[in-house]
Amino acid sequence: MALAVAVAAGFAWQRASGRLRNVGTHGVGTHGPGALAGPLMTGAELGEPLGRRATLVQFSTAFCAPCRSTRRILDEVARMTDGVAHVEIDAESHLELVRRLDIRRTPTVLVLGPDGRIAKRATGQPRKADVIAALGSLTVLPTAQIGIEESDSEPGRA
Repeated sequence: MALAVAVAAGFAWQRASGRLRNVGTHGVGTHGPGALAGPLMTGAELGEPLGRRATLVQFSTAFCAPCRSTRRILDEVARMTDGVAHVEIDAESHLELVRRLDIRRTPTVLVLGPDGRIAKRATGQPRKADVIAALGSLTVLPTAQIGIEESDSEPGRA
């Protein structure tokens, strides 16, 4: 009986590992795609500026083998996607931030929207396709698409 429970728990843990989930104001929530309701992070906290469209934040530790693979995946996605930055944070050197964000395991990946709000979170190594899909769920409309044209922002124009 104990073996069956252990096997079932192992399968559940493996299935959830690396899955990017929406983040709400109190942790993982059920907000719709692109909901930017999680905690706010700043470029100063990260030690690097936020990406114009999104920022992929990775919490790692020195001896974490999946962290190296995750770094390669996130670097590749950031290089191929305009306006996306990848920031890696050493969890052991940033314990206050780790506690505030409830980081319990490495790698942990956070997907930040352009305003620095945490939109998605994965514990474990995410798949490249899932990271790309998470970025696609962040709805950032250029000013021309929301009815603001450059000429409208000129001073003195009525």
